[in-house]
Amino acid sequence: MSLFHAIILAIIEGLTEFLPVSSTGHMIIYSSLVGISESEFTKLFTVNIQFGCIISVLVLYRRRFLQTTDFYLKLFVAFLPAAVIGFLLNDFIDSLLENVTVVAITLLLGGILLIYIDRIFKQIPRDFDVTFPEALKIGFFQCIAMIPGVSRSAATIIGGMAQGLTRKQAAEFSFFLAVPTMAAASGYKLLKTYKTIQPDDIQILLIGNLVAFVVGLLAIRGFVGFLTKYGFKVFGYYRIALGLLLLGLMAAGVKLTI
Repeated sequence: MSLFHAIILAIIEGLTEFLPVSSTGHMIIYSSLVGISESEFTKLFTVNIQFGCIISVLVLYRRRFLQTTDFYLKLFVAFLPAAVIGFLLNDFIDSLLENVTVVAITLLLGGILLIYIDRIFKQIPRDFDVTFPEALKIGFFQCIAMIPGVSRSAATIIGGMAQGLTRKQAAEFSFFLAVPTMAAASGYKLLKTYKTIQPDDIQILLIGNLVAFVVGLLAIRGFVGFLTKYGFKVFGYYRIALGLLLLGLMAAGVKLTI
């Protein structure tokens, strides 16, 4: 992978990680379109640059992370389903990362859901925090995002709204939950493949994480304001358009595989 492609992938990660459009799906699409060859390092890179996005959450919400033990226990409870299921299905999940058809279908179906999500879950303002049972349920919603194209952000936000959180509350809890989830995914992938990393790869990883961090900061700030004001419809229509475009290209014989 060239440094140029690494920077573009990092920009894509930073822009889409916290939006309900699937960062993994977009990176798979880009890799397929530009012909980035499949390798252990490519898979490592697309997972490891999430670390830059983790730092952006910690910087923006640093005061929220200086809270009571209760806050961390709830994050741990929400994180557990993904930790267990992700560990058990790791090889299967890796195989899905190579399938653009799966991405196209999940983008399309997820887009339809986002268009109607505000009608399905009515917003009722509440002034109390997420409970432990709610945190666990949101954690199970997050597991759906192991399918490429689903979007971890969309799954957890929908899970939060299903528990009665407002759009803003659900989005922020999704950001918080991203920290242990992405840290575990990045660390586990690095542990499995660190022996294959070459000296030049280290530079690419560092630059990629730096770019993802900066872009992630901007994306989070913009997303919360936009979501609070306008809701999910724009993201839903975008997902549908992109999913249909991919299916159309594949139907026309364009080869979109990694």
